[in-house]
Amino acid sequence: MPEILDRARAQVLADGAGLDEAGILEVLRLSDEDLPELLQVAHDVRMKWCGPEVEVEGIVSLKTGGCPEDCHFCSQSGLFTSPVRSVWLDIPSLVEAAKQTAATGATEFCIVAAVRGPDTRLMTQMRDGVKAIKEAVDIQVAASLGMLTQEQVDELVDMGVHRYNHNLETCQSYFPNVVTTHSWEERWGTLKMVRDSGMEVCCGGILGLGESIEQRAEFAAQLAELDPHEVPLNFLNPRPGTPLGDRPVVEGKDALRAIAAFRLAMPRTILRYAGGREITLGDLGTRDGLLGGINAVIVGNYLTTLGRPATSDLELLQELKMPVKALSATL
Repeated sequence: MPEILDRARAQVLADGAGLDEAGILEVLRLSDEDLPELLQVAHDVRMKWCGPEVEVEGIVSLKTGGCPEDCHFCSQSGLFTSPVRSVWLDIPSLVEAAKQTAATGATEFCIVAAVRGPDTRLMTQMRDGVKAIKEAVDIQVAASLGMLTQEQVDELVDMGVHRYNHNLETCQSYFPNVVTTHSWEERWGTLKMVRDSGMEVCCGGILGLGESIEQRAEFAAQLAELDPHEVPLNFLNPRPGTPLGDRPVVEGKDALRAIAAFRLAMPRTILRYAGGREITLGDLGTRDGLLGGINAVIVGNYLTTLGRPATSDLELLQELKMPVKALSATL
């Protein structure tokens, strides 16, 4: 039995203290033969410190495409030849999307915009959209609008947005290889303002961007330092026309090792399946991840790629006897 798994049981499972960067790296280097035991430890940690419930969320893009930033994985950048045209969603369409999301049993509905940061037009549409959604649907509203000013953070709080997503995407040392039009530190600054405002912080990233195993461990440790309420884990789904369009897909066992490692780094965090899990893990791997540390899912489609049908995820959760988290009035 690997020593790191004994340490994880004693430190993370028993005491709720996450592994440090060195420990995370040891986990990521475990052999395929050790993977079943690793997933069991991660699942035990999730059950003890988070419970059996799974949080279900839907997302919709308020503004798609035409982004001025050069995130090398993203087909919404206006700088690449990716086939995503710039479009805006109207308020009735936002409300309808929220209703459809709530019908799946989801408690979270996240409004996303492909921008560096919101301008006056976008903030106005957000205010109108959040108001209309709250009048029509009983669901929590989250947002992901890029980098914010303090004034915009305050506006979102006033609107009733309870959670803000802003992904760091990758570790600090690798970030310049992925984005050159803004810095990792700028993203970190937005996240600190969001945290200080009282909104919940949702922050994760994408695995498979070309980072090393050591940088993957660095990323998990940096997220643990931020201590976000939620971490969405994406796996690169290479998009044609982007600089990373020819990257290989993350191997399924590597993805499962990463899921377990991130759980052992952050025992109390909502760890959410996000984009790319369909091609990286497939149906069997999706089940393994839910039994290896994951306790939240995005249902339906993502921003520019198709996901699993919501019914497939919900049926799997029922089969695994994992109840969907009810909407909490305390959030």
